Amino acid sequence: MNTPEKVAYIKGLMDGMKLDESKDEVKVLKEVVSVLEELAAANVALADENAKLKDYVEELDYDLGDLEEYVYDLDGDYDDFDDEYDDFDDDFEYEDEDYSDGEDDDE
Repeated sequence: MNTPEKVAYIKGLMDGMKLDESKDEVKVLKEVVSVLEELAAANVALADENAKLKDYVEELDYDLGDLEEYVYDLDGDYDDFDDEYDDFDDDFEYEDEDYSDGEDDDE
């Protein structure tokens, strides 16, 4: 039995007792049951949202695993990667530019 069902059961018990509605204790009990109903509904909504988020995170984890395998080549075969990008440094031209901020570093 889940929480909303338990709250409904308690509400049914109270209705079956034919309590005197004019008494303050009965009014308090009815309000407590009303709050319990709201909390149970909020709990169900949170559980549903949590399940959706869990599924989404699992999908992201799976996709990230695929990406890691592609990028890092988790099989350990790095030779193909090295051969493909060996010429990169040879093709890149470095420019001699002064990137200093104009301040002396000796101070």
